[in-house]
Amino acid sequence: MPDYMVLLYTPERDEDERPEERWADMPLWLELTESLRGAGLLVAHGPLYPVSAATTVRVRAGRTELTDGPFATTKEILAGYYVLRCADLDEALRHAARMPTALRGSVEVRPIMDVSEIPASGRA
Repeated sequence: MPDYMVLLYTPERDEDERPEERWADMPLWLELTESLRGAGLLVAHGPLYPVSAATTVRVRAGRTELTDGPFATTKEILAGYYVLRCADLDEALRHAARMPTALRGSVEVRPIMDVSEIPASGRA
């Protein structure tokens, strides 16, 4: 069965938002996570630190450039992820629709490429 990266995007946190507001959906997340674990689909998951903790790395003309933050023009930020081992994309999409983030943000589902799919010349 292939693995799918499920990326959770949410509106950036309001500075005035209290922690209990931010984590109000935690019972839904716990229930969802346990159901995915129980079904044998959960490979990994976790929340991410705020955007202020991100650093974007680019290499241009042999020089490494570091930029604070994700350097994206968007009102949504990558907030967390799940890696699910599903029979197919349709199953992964069904579970993505169950994520509370889908109600206020968005959930991106992307297949994870197996290293064996990379041509030998690209695996140096």
